[in-house]
Amino acid sequence: MPKRVLQGVVVSDKNAKTVVVNVERRFTHPVMKKTVRRSKKYHAHDEKGEFKTGDVVRIRECKPVSKLKTWEAFERVGGK
Repeated sequence: MPKRVLQGVVVSDKNAKTVVVNVERRFTHPVMKKTVRRSKKYHAHDEKGEFKTGDVVRIRECKPVSKLKTWEAFERVGGK
């Protein structure tokens, strides 16, 4: 089964080997027919510490690294 890949903005890089990524999704509300934005924060593993706050990165599923980390940051898409 392929691993899920999400794209979001790094909102924190203060932890060692960890970045917090805010992923926003947009969908049309079933009743109001209006575009709604929902966001969620994911803790992602960053072994080398190469991603900084404000970077747009891609994260993918991985085996659990710790209690909160089941994602890994693997690619920078854009930056500040």
